[in-house]
Amino acid sequence: MTKKIKTSPHFNALAELNNEQIKKILGHFNPLKVKRGVNLLQEGSVSKHLYYVQVGCIRTFFIDKEGVDKTSYVVAPDNFGTAWSSFIFQQPSAEFIEAAENSELLAISYKEFFNFIQTDLVWKNFYLKILELAYLNQSRKIEALMTLDAKQRYQKLMKGNPALIQKLSNKTLASFLDMREETLSRIKSKK
Repeated sequence: MTKKIKTSPHFNALAELNNEQIKKILGHFNPLKVKRGVNLLQEGSVSKHLYYVQVGCIRTFFIDKEGVDKTSYVVAPDNFGTAWSSFIFQQPSAEFIEAAENSELLAISYKEFFNFIQTDLVWKNFYLKILELAYLNQSRKIEALMTLDAKQRYQKLMKGNPALIQKLSNKTLASFLDMREETLSRIKSKK
């Protein structure tokens, strides 16, 4: 059975790869369809896969001591994601990974991923770009949390990634923007 794999201009631009190199890399990934609400990783488990989102989105989140989930990252289409600390160090994760909506993913195992890095300089360089992008996204989120109020964070997301607002439930969106659901509803109603 042939793998049904598609990429986007975003993937190709990030990678700076030719079609043959992309085909070789993606040949190591396996297609995976998941329904909304399915956990790909539980807190305390080790992250064994890196995901590329083709359709839908996944999120990483923590559950605080009061039992409230705090979304740390949302992986939209044409992006890579996992519980990075757990994946890199192969240690139990403090995060969960969940399909925030019905999603079509490409998954590569930790073992195959790092074996591939050892044998292919192109893939190693691509991995560095993925890490840089993940770091940049997290840095921007931290900066927004520290310098913007709730309304400004919502407006920034609306300007930079309006599709995410449509994809996520109010509960998940509020968690991602670090505000209460009631605050988000109030901000949305004043648009």
